[in-house]
Amino acid sequence: MKNKNNKITIFGRKALSIALISLLAFVNSAQSDALSDEAFIQKNKLRERATEVLFWNQDERAVGFKNIGIIAPTRVVAKAENAKPMILNDIGLADVTYEVEGIKYSIQDFIKLPSAIGLVVLKDGQLVYEDYTEGNDHNTRWISFSVTKSVSSLLIGAAIKDGYIEGVDDLVVDYLPQFKGSAYEGVSIKNVLNMNSGVQWNEDYSDPKSDVSIAGGANGITLVNYMKALPRAHKPGTVFNYNTAESNLIGELLRSAIGNNASTYLQDKIWQPYAMENDALWLLDRPNGVETGGCCLLATLRDFSRIGQFALEQLASPKNSPLALNWMQNSVSPSVTYPGYGYQWWLNSDNNNFQARGIFGQSILVVPELGLIIAKHGNTPRATGSSVFTAHSDALYMAITQRFN
Repeated sequence: MKNKNNKITIFGRKALSIALISLLAFVNSAQSDALSDEAFIQKNKLRERATEVLFWNQDERAVGFKNIGIIAPTRVVAKAENAKPMILNDIGLADVTYEVEGIKYSIQDFIKLPSAIGLVVLKDGQLVYEDYTEGNDHNTRWISFSVTKSVSSLLIGAAIKDGYIEGVDDLVVDYLPQFKGSAYEGVSIKNVLNMNSGVQWNEDYSDPKSDVSIAGGANGITLVNYMKALPRAHKPGTVFNYNTAESNLIGELLRSAIGNNASTYLQDKIWQPYAMENDALWLLDRPNGVETGGCCLLATLRDFSRIGQFALEQLASPKNSPLALNWMQNSVSPSVTYPGYGYQWWLNSDNNNFQARGIFGQSILVVPELGLIIAKHGNTPRATGSSVFTAHSDALYMAITQRFN
């Protein structure tokens, strides 16, 4: 009996030792990855070049885009205390195939593309597919770029519900009187949401001298001073012109209306009530500064898919909605100047799908008819324009949608 007990004790010690070794190996691996990222950031001077993020090369973006939180100032959007990890409900999407230029690919081939980072699919609110490239997982917070525009639009809907803003027909100068006498006098909140303010703006990401390269990340007095000086090109409400600075202006207007920062408002109105799985980070213009309304919410892909699910559920304007009545319906209604755009959401009027989209391959696709959300993080060679990744994304999205049809 004594020997038997001794054997059990020895076995238990061995098991404990193995468990500890495994744990230490995992911790050391995580620390090694962090150190290697930090070493890369230092070697390539990404902190010193944080304002040049549009011109980082693809290798720099692969490390920098998931480490913005240690490269530049951010504010935390805290998760709820009752947040629970999503549980994968595998319904067999691993055998989905699609074609590009006559060649068949699998869904696993998609994640192997050089520009891929992660892919998440929700069906009826459940996680049914998830995959990531090496070095990324469900805890990776990735920069969203203009996906954040759609989030800022949601917060305007919340501010109207809360009574901070009367409605979208209110004028910009009602909340930002600094713009009186500028081209923004007479421009409504709706004009800014629909990107048809009529104010002149150049959104060429490849041109270092374009407006977006100079002031696309500006906030506060810097943003106001730059935009006050812009001339009027068209009558408000008559011409669509994509303008990141006006989404930053939405952030400026939101903060003025609610008397608070956007991160805390997002946390209180959506992030915690909707039980997001992880903390998010929102890029600031300076330490303890203000959020970039048109860009740069960093979140996990699961939580971005939940943003899509939240938007989908708000289409019915449920009684407990934090948004103004019919806000999402109005948000995804085509503007009078461009049928492919609503209140900071891209629209596909042929099938009533809508999408939050950001440069370098970020997106959240919402297919209301099927209760389907497809979200991805990406790292394309160029900020915008056609690419191999875009072609594969479009074909894969269609294949997934057809599977449920």
